[in-house]
Amino acid sequence: MAPSITIVGNGSMATVCALLLESRGCRVTIWGASSGHVDELIQTRENRKYLPGYRIPESIRLTADATQAFQEDPQLIVSAVPTQFMRSVWERLVDRVPKGVAIASVAKGIENETLLRPTQIIADVLNRNSDNPDGPARPLATISGPSVADELARCLPATVCAASDDEDLAKMIQQVFTTHWFRVYTNTDLLGVELAAATKNVIALAAGILDGLQAGNNAKSALLSRGLAEITRLGVAMGARQETFFGIAGVGDLATTCFSPTGRNRTCGELLGKGRKLEDVLKAVPGIVEGVPTTKSVVTLAEKYRVEMPINQAVYQVLFKGLDPIEGISQLMSRSLKPERVC
Repeated sequence: MAPSITIVGNGSMATVCALLLESRGCRVTIWGASSGHVDELIQTRENRKYLPGYRIPESIRLTADATQAFQEDPQLIVSAVPTQFMRSVWERLVDRVPKGVAIASVAKGIENETLLRPTQIIADVLNRNSDNPDGPARPLATISGPSVADELARCLPATVCAASDDEDLAKMIQQVFTTHWFRVYTNTDLLGVELAAATKNVIALAAGILDGLQAGNNAKSALLSRGLAEITRLGVAMGARQETFFGIAGVGDLATTCFSPTGRNRTCGELLGKGRKLEDVLKAVPGIVEGVPTTKSVVTLAEKYRVEMPINQAVYQVLFKGLDPIEGISQLMSRSLKPERVC
């Protein structure tokens, strides 16, 4: 029998994952937190709010009822909820989640209040509500890499990695998700992959600001290379493997996020570079701009681990302290001269 998979969330990545898995013959259920939006999906069979133009097949079950989310006894749960909303969503579902079923997150961010990564948030919620919090840990993974939703919906070639401390789980996800156009590698550095996924969004905001200021390709390429150096330094300080940041989930995802014309974080930065106010930009950009709250978390982590991250700090100042983007670039360019260092 085809595997049953429940997807928690009803945004663009949730829809893309559902379409991909349905094409692989999986029995797919999408659970959404908003009954109004789920009703619209059922009626139109199209996610007009987050991924317009792609029909959701009738074979994909859609529900906002927590009691129905896991009725198909899923072999895998995919969490496609933005990081800052994960805790509240999973607290709604915690009593319904089947015991022992693995969960794979596709979110990219760091929770502001706790500095936890997506899989850590899920583990925290489930453990706090467990009858046996000291029992065996639930298998957790992340799926990450350069994965623009619209391109995936069009079945354009893409490559990501499935990362988990449980190598067997990573291999299972690899088998379930891989198609002739979507290639999945495995990785055991869960910390590094999730950290790379979160921090690249901050650099994408900076890349967008440069685009808005028409600063040129030289500046943008320099930003990517020095941004990667900052991300790597933080990751290594936190215990991640250096090579992770030079792979698919690191430099691969960073490049796509910084150059994609449809990327929310780059687009947000571009509008800021053109002089728009942050609150107005967030209203104008559809969906959640994960890099904005993540910037706060990254700056806090940099202070905690004593890692120098001037680009991240400049983005923070632009977003939350009113620093003019041009002044931010000037400050970065006038820093004291030093040898190049990656980590």
